[in-house]
Amino acid sequence: MQILSQHLTLGEANTRRQLAILHRKGNGPGLFWLGGYNSDMQGSKAVALDQFGAQNDLPVTRFDYMAHGQSTGDFMHATISTWLEDAIAVFENFTDGPQILVGSSMGGWLSMLLNQHLRARNINSVTAMVLIAPAIDMTRELVPNRFTQKQLQELKRVGYLEVPSAYADAPYIYTQKLLDDGAQHLLFGTQIETGCPVHILQGQQDPDVPPAHAQRLLQHLMLDEAHLTLVPDGDHRLSRPQDLEMLRRLLSSLVQE
Repeated sequence: MQILSQHLTLGEANTRRQLAILHRKGNGPGLFWLGGYNSDMQGSKAVALDQFGAQNDLPVTRFDYMAHGQSTGDFMHATISTWLEDAIAVFENFTDGPQILVGSSMGGWLSMLLNQHLRARNINSVTAMVLIAPAIDMTRELVPNRFTQKQLQELKRVGYLEVPSAYADAPYIYTQKLLDDGAQHLLFGTQIETGCPVHILQGQQDPDVPPAHAQRLLQHLMLDEAHLTLVPDGDHRLSRPQDLEMLRRLLSSLVQE
């Protein structure tokens, strides 16, 4: 099936953006990709997901959040709320029937939040979730821990930080607005009900989302089927050939259920 390139305009004033979406038509359960912070829908895992969909005649939906990849918008005004709004809008406009959410890093958190939003509206189309190094509650539990006290003070004073990243040539930008907004969407501290199986893939050599963080998430998933696969030599990306093959095997088992 052909990939259709689509666009969706959302927001007003500082949050106005045009989202770039790639949607592959197919038959059977759809695969819905949610990328990580500063990543885009052309990354190796997203492309592998689309290739899996093409080989198995499955629908695949990928998109770039506001101010990511091919989507427009001012990154300084982007928050978890705006990216969740992006995910909800794309899901509601470009998917149909059962869906498997596949979320990487921040996309794992957004997958959980998207599923909560849908379930609150009695929409039970999510049949499974695959979370790769899920950065649940990252604005409280992970990101601030990367900064020195001096950097945290600068963040409060200036409103943003530019931080070198191992994953890109340009520095990553973190805003105080992002951290403040994230407080609205925290999940840790209460049981998380998903209504579907959750499969977590976690590298044990991940410097950004420690294995203990994934294990902590597992402890919150007491009401539904949940699995944690630890990759002993895996890093944060889990995008090596053997990692992508592991992802394909997992997806194969889910679409055949």
